[in-house]
Amino acid sequence: MSLKISRGDPRHPDATDLLKQSQALMQRLFPPEDNFFLDIDALCGRDIRFFVAKEDGRILGVGALALRKGYGEVKSMFTRESARGRGIAALLLAEIEAEARREGYDLLRLETGNSLASAHRIYGKAGFVQRGAFGDYPEAPSSLFMEKRLD
Repeated sequence: MSLKISRGDPRHPDATDLLKQSQALMQRLFPPEDNFFLDIDALCGRDIRFFVAKEDGRILGVGALALRKGYGEVKSMFTRESARGRGIAALLLAEIEAEARREGYDLLRLETGNSLASAHRIYGKAGFVQRGAFGDYPEAPSSLFMEKRLD
């Protein structure tokens, strides 16, 4: 596998396509008030580190680290359906964690949908544990909040 994880641009056509697929899925699964994804412009912000998983010139997965006060937040994790089951999300998450360490963070947090069992497994395997709402998030009924202390 010639898969490579690197910094990327959310406006790259493959990345934008994946982000739109992810957002459409969230909009189908959850009520509008429980959707907290960042739009593409926000993912281009100075407080975001955006990553892509690329193979043979094609982006197969995306993920981001949002730099928050006191913690890093995992955002916009999504893998192309045809590439799922290959460990791409775990590789992206590992790079996000490494970037958080490079940025001086010792804590990662995230919000995900309560019905996204595969995401829960990926985060659990990576050492994330459930917690309550954080930051500006409300205690949304369809949200699951998690965190991981970085060594």
